[in-house]
Amino acid sequence: MPLHTGYTRTLALMVTSAAIGGTLQYGYNLAIMNAPTIFIQNFINETLQERWGIQLEVYEVTLIWTVIVSIFSLGGFVGALVAGPMSIRFGRKKTMLLNNVFLLSSSLLALLSRTAKSFEMIIISRILVGINAGISMNVQPMYFGESAPKHLRGAVSLSSAVFTSFGVVLGQVVGLRELLGSESCWQYLLASNAIPGIIQLLTLPWFPESPRYLLIDCGDKEACLQALRHLRGCDVSNAELDEILEEQNETKGERAKRPWDLFCDRSVRWQLISVAVLSSAMQLCGNDSIYFYASYVFQEAGVSAELIQYVTIGTGMCEFSTCILCNLLIERLGRKIMLMGGYVLMTGCAIVFTVALSLEHIVNWMPYLSMACLFSYILSFGMGPAGVTGILPTEIFNQTARPAAYMIAGSLMWLNLFVVGMIFPFLVSGLGQYCFVPFGAVCILSAVYILMVLPETKGKTLPMINREFYQLNYRGEENVDFEGKQAHYQLGEIYHSTAL
Repeated sequence: MPLHTGYTRTLALMVTSAAIGGTLQYGYNLAIMNAPTIFIQNFINETLQERWGIQLEVYEVTLIWTVIVSIFSLGGFVGALVAGPMSIRFGRKKTMLLNNVFLLSSSLLALLSRTAKSFEMIIISRILVGINAGISMNVQPMYFGESAPKHLRGAVSLSSAVFTSFGVVLGQVVGLRELLGSESCWQYLLASNAIPGIIQLLTLPWFPESPRYLLIDCGDKEACLQALRHLRGCDVSNAELDEILEEQNETKGERAKRPWDLFCDRSVRWQLISVAVLSSAMQLCGNDSIYFYASYVFQEAGVSAELIQYVTIGTGMCEFSTCILCNLLIERLGRKIMLMGGYVLMTGCAIVFTVALSLEHIVNWMPYLSMACLFSYILSFGMGPAGVTGILPTEIFNQTARPAAYMIAGSLMWLNLFVVGMIFPFLVSGLGQYCFVPFGAVCILSAVYILMVLPETKGKTLPMINREFYQLNYRGEENVDFEGKQAHYQLGEIYHSTAL
């Protein structure tokens, strides 16, 4: 993340501290469940046999394992629902600190599950760590977007996706058989997510709360100024303060909105539709499902079984490297091009991947093309949808609507993740080599929607973005008098930044 002249390391350190115990956990807790699959399945069977003398069938063990893996998504859904009220009640920073209660409780249960001979403790642990991830995925981008200056807002917010992909790579590495992916260490692998949480608890209290939250939600102008000085490392510019004051004036007297308020508010209709469509598309595009084919494709390409676990780390490295590249390009190319370009490339990869799977037993080099498509699909996802989708609610909703917008976006993301995880095996068995056709259709429809509806938000203030959405929300009606909504810096009401 580039830091411009006049800024110190404080903003970068704040991002690192928040993300290590935040969105990194989402990627990490997805990845660490791959290595111990067979060990936990054996543990389930042995536990029930010792407890009740029951020998489970293979499909019954698989069903319990599926519950353990999928329950993470339902926990994330609960976390997304409580993230909004918590961020309003406690603030962005304190919510992330309190969120570690779920994480540490989860780690303790996972650590003791083997000693207690209880696979039920693993299920509860996965629910709790899912709640932790659901809260982090909503509150952290909100915290970053509200704390960053306008010209770095996209890059800072995109750091959430960078740390998510880094969490995937870290989980894949820690899950190697030589580290914690062995039969004797799987309980330590599941509990290892406590370490990033502890790091966050020790470091994040040293950084300030979101300046926008302090001024707009709490009305504390002095605390807002102190937070801005701390994050910027220099005197605060009048232009940045004026922008925050302008947003405060527009939301003055409004209470924090609830999700159902947004559904009834015509002025944010297309903003809400855009967030719903793109949050759903992020999971329905099938990026997580393509990992299902990773081991199979590598095996068909001639990679030995012993080396597949190392080659699989390359898939995580792909997404991680492209998220970093997206972080560097987002303020140059803009959000719309990155999103639309990512989905268009994914559509092309899905088509070629389908052809390669169909011809793999006819043409001997098709498995290599499948492997190239797999990496290209992940690269395309990391270049756009993985990072840009999460920052949109920050940029197109005001302070009172933002938590509710993140609740809706997060809920849809987690529900769709659960749905895709449950139906993908049936897609594979029912459609065979054509199982990625539905995902390709989702990608191309998402690209068309972005082209036709979503405005570019790069470098724009919220009123500028609202002007563009107004044309959609009130099509055919008179233009709203935006000038009348500009901040009036009156003594006793809202102070001009120089008076602050």
